[in-house]
Amino acid sequence: MIERIWSGQSWLYILLLPLSFLYGLVTFVRYICYKLGLFRSWEAPIPVIVVGNLTAGGNGKTPVVIWLVESLIKEGYRVGVVSRGYGGKSDQYPLVLSPDTPTAQAGDEPVLIYHRTKAPVAVAPKRSEAVKALLKKYQLDIIITDDGLQHYALGRDYEIVVIDGQRRFGNGWWLPAGPMRERAGRLKTVNALIVNGGIVNGGTAQASEVLMELQGDIAVNLLSGDKLPVSELSNVVAMAGIGHPPRFFTSLENKGLLLKQTYAFSDHQPYELQKLVSLTPNNETLLMTEKDAVKCQSFAQQNWWYLPVYASLNEAGEERIISEIKKVIEDKSKRACS
Repeated sequence: MIERIWSGQSWLYILLLPLSFLYGLVTFVRYICYKLGLFRSWEAPIPVIVVGNLTAGGNGKTPVVIWLVESLIKEGYRVGVVSRGYGGKSDQYPLVLSPDTPTAQAGDEPVLIYHRTKAPVAVAPKRSEAVKALLKKYQLDIIITDDGLQHYALGRDYEIVVIDGQRRFGNGWWLPAGPMRERAGRLKTVNALIVNGGIVNGGTAQASEVLMELQGDIAVNLLSGDKLPVSELSNVVAMAGIGHPPRFFTSLENKGLLLKQTYAFSDHQPYELQKLVSLTPNNETLLMTEKDAVKCQSFAQQNWWYLPVYASLNEAGEERIISEIKKVIEDKSKRACS
């Protein structure tokens, strides 16, 4: 139902408009207060790059963070990542991740980023505290913040917004009548716009936007670590607990899989063994996202597989973003030494 409302296919959004105007007013006032210096932002001694979005729901932000971290590491930079840690609850913050930090503590996305990139990761409701914790423990050149475009308490040197190429901004209204955290005019102030699926999903990209596709064809068994072309899996039941599960199911069908059943769960939802076992009563192949897999690793079954995906940007856009960020790093380093 919420998808129909946010996409403009239902008039019920009208009932939620009073709450949306209140949300929009509070958001705008906070933004102005930080812009005018009435509220203070904490400035890190090294560059902070924000990867965020204007809308609620999955836009492909985490794969972009992973791409950016890996790209900067290849350039020779020491990179750290901070996050709010949605879906996790720790006894104390900031929490610096270790190889055995569970998703119940740190959240699924930080754990996924940590294990995929091997970069230092810290989570905290106040992202500045997470940055300070990383700087205390590691020598870093740059910080990437996973989400946090609207977290103005943390200063930033470069902003990247990820846009869903098919859904884009829905009906254009603020939460909860629409998917918007901020109005689309905010895009005029950011440094880079990345459109996820602007080609394959029939969307259109503007001249200032960088096109991206999520690619991945090799499935991994949760229990054994065995790898197999996803197209060779059979008798498949698919599940996804991400911001927009239909994107995952559609991608599998586009790879030629005939899905016996699909199960969509809420984003960041924790899983239990018995619940997931019940999805495959005849020992069908259970195929999930990597974000789901990090929450299921401790009780994985032999018939469970996941599909890692990778952000693939068009070459010119990729080079422009990396080049601009390298300049940000150099400029901030020069200012620190002067």
